This record gives sequence, structure tokens and C-alpha cells, in this order.
Amino acid sequence: MSEQIRKKHILNLIKYYTEHNDAGFKDEAYNIARIFDHGGDSQLAEYIMALISGVNTFVPQSSQYQSPFFNKVSLSGDSLPLPTFIMNDIVGVINSIRHHAGFNKFLFEGDPGTGKTETVKQIARILDRELYSVDFDSVIDSKLGQTSKNIASVFQEIRALPNPDKVLITFDEIDTIALNRIDSNDLREMGRVTSSVLKGLDGLFGSVVLIATTNLFGQFDKALTRRFDSIVNFNRYSRDELVDVAESILNELLDKFKFASRNMRLFRKILNTMNKIPYPGELKNVIKTSVAFSDPSSEYDYLRKFYEALHGSSELKTLQDQGFSVRDTEILTGVSKSKVSRELQV
Repeated sequence: MSEQIRKKHILNLIKYYTEHNDAGFKDEAYNIARIFDHGGDSQLAEYIMALISGVNTFVPQSSQYQSPFFNKVSLSGDSLPLPTFIMNDIVGVINSIRHHAGFNKFLFEGDPGTGKTETVKQIARILDRELYSVDFDSVIDSKLGQTSKNIASVFQEIRALPNPDKVLITFDEIDTIALNRIDSNDLREMGRVTSSVLKGLDGLFGSVVLIATTNLFGQFDKALTRRFDSIVNFNRYSRDELVDVAESILNELLDKFKFASRNMRLFRKILNTMNKIPYPGELKNVIKTSVAFSDPSSEYDYLRKFYEALHGSSELKTLQDQGFSVRDTEILTGVSKSKVSRELQV
């Protein structure tokens, strides 16, 4: 085993120690612990880990990462369609991870429903990595100073991952623990918490990949944003792109619900009655509910339900004012074309 502890590991330990680089020193110690573990000396590996972290968080040769601070995320489900600009950025993120170019910390920011969390899952699927999310309920503690200690433990565990190239870590809604320090009622405590996050991010390198998401980017401490290698803005949807996304979602659902027929012209017309089209997350929920709850004996009932979900009711005069034809109105209300024509005097 001693032959496997190469000169470079010893030299790195000395180098990091003289440079007062605690993160580098600990990571090198973790590497040595892994070498001992793979060589069959798990007790020595665990002893090294205990000395470094104060808590034995090392799980030798385990494919299932276990920790009170993390939850394994299921990768099931469908990804949300993304507009070209955002998709190009995501392809860049994936490429940078595959190239091992030293980019390993990414921040996805944007309003709720823009597809941040689903995109993280999609990246994990593409890279064939297990996805673990920080359980902030277990990290945040009412005791003074304990949250900062828990955050330090979270990053220690991330650095101690036995197979970092097989795992992706996500801090979903990182703003839960790292908002702008000036917005906190307890400045000192928030300062400690944010400082712990900054220090933890500074110590992440190598094969470890972390993707954080936030809905509150504008309230971020600027020092935190500088710690990320790349920030992807998910708010870049044009109106036309939102319509395209909605059509893509509907087409995918209609492939599963064979009783329903496609009428994309009317579907687009309904969408265009809205002053502001919702983001994909909300769109998907509304469209899915409309199709799932529709009458299987009526091929276009999902369109009526979709319209009512957006507008509350389908009054004949309102539909006329919105530019719907007599045939459209028949579909959206269930009232026959002849009766629609009489009442509206078309």
C-alpha cells in the first residue's frame, strides 16, 4: 500500500500545508484515504477521514451515497422543452463537465416554472450520474452557529465522495441559505452562513459537480455569484417560444391520450388570448390537467377545459370579442353552431 501513496500526494500535502490551503490539504488527505480503502485497509481510511472531518462521513466503495443532509433524487419524469438560447447554454454546461475543463459549479437562475430543476435532472440523465439534493430542512438549525457548522459538514461530505464522477449534487433553491447578508434580520448569523457557503464553494474542484438553482437571483450576495463558473438565466423565453413549448407539451400528452384529437390552431388561439403566457412549469400542469380530466367521449373537451383554466368561464360574447369563430365557440362551450349564431346574431 505504501508504494501506492505516490510522492505527488506527499508533496501536495506539504505544499497545501505551507500555503495554508486547508481545502486543498483536506482533499489530498481524502485522496489518500481512498487509496487505502481501495487497497483493502478500510480502517485506516476511516481513521484518516475521522481526523480530517471530525465525523466519519466516508463510505468506502459504496454506490449509494448516504447522508442525513442529502436526498437521492429520482430522475424519472419528462424534461421541459427549452428555447434555443437556454438549450445552447445547457449543452455548453454538459460539454464542460465532460471535458473536465475545471468548470464544476453552475447556477441556474430564473422565475419559478422556467425549467431549472427539471433541467438539472436531464443533465444527470445525460451524464449518467446519480443526483443528490441538499435537504435544507436538516441543514438549517435554530441554534446559534449550528447552521454554519452543518453547511461545513455538507461540503466536507461532498469532497469525500468516493466516486465523484458518478454523482451530481444540486442545491435546489440555494437562496434558502444564502441570501444577501444585508437583508437578514440577524446580520451576524447570516454572515456566518453565507461565509460558510462561500468557503465551501471555494474548496470544490476536480470531478465534483454542483448545480445550484434560485428564484431570487437579484437578492444574492455578489460574492456568492462570483463563485460559480457559469450562470444560466432561465427567463429568456419569448412569447413565440412559450407557444412552441406549449404545443410540444400538448403533442406529447396527446400521444398518450388517444381519445383526444389535435387542433393546434384552436390551441394556439386560446394561448394568444392571454396577456402573459405562463412559464413551462405552470403550462405543463394546466395542459396536463385539462387533458387528463377531459371527457373521453369528446375529442376536444380538453380545449374547453384548457380555456376555462385560463379564463374561468367561456361566455359566448367574450369568445366572440376574442375573435373565436362560431365553430371554435361550439367546441369551447358545447353549444351548437346554430344556437351560437342565433344568440350572437352572426
